[in-house]
Amino acid sequence: MALEDELKRAIVAMPQKEKDKLLLRLVAKDDMLVKRLEFELIEQGDTVQERRDDIKRRILKVAKMTHDSPGWMMMDMRTFSGDISQHIKITKDKYGEIELTIYLLLTFFEYQSEMLRVHNSKSDSCAEYIAKKADGLMKKLAKFDTDYYVDFERDVQQLLDYIHSHCPRSYARTLDIPKQWP
Repeated sequence: MALEDELKRAIVAMPQKEKDKLLLRLVAKDDMLVKRLEFELIEQGDTVQERRDDIKRRILKVAKMTHDSPGWMMMDMRTFSGDISQHIKITKDKYGEIELTIYLLLTFFEYQSEMLRVHNSKSDSCAEYIAKKADGLMKKLAKFDTDYYVDFERDVQQLLDYIHSHCPRSYARTLDIPKQWP
């Protein structure tokens, strides 16, 4: 809802102490804003790598676990995708978004390769999810500064090899995901 000009002027004219109280009450109602302000104002933006490393540690721990089915594994991957999205909203870390997404997919392939090898009714949803995630990743990489390609080249190629040799391969063909990168 947009503020009327008259209300804007009245708010600006309020005593500073009252504006501060209002601001603090409003900020407290938005969890994402609170996290972003903590990152920017308290951590001064210096904890990006620590935040990435924390997400990687959690991904690795879960990827090493025994999963009952590809469906349960996909749910874990979706949870981590949400964590990555939240990381991006808080830090604006575009490089980290690509790095963490590659890490997520690659780590699950490395530790759950057997479960992802064959495409069947149990692995179909997971296969589609992985292919769509990889397709989105490839589109983001295409828009990313090519100077960083060398940082991702080996891992992206390994990921593409997994995608084209495991259960997501039919979806990868449909989405026209390349077999080689760049």
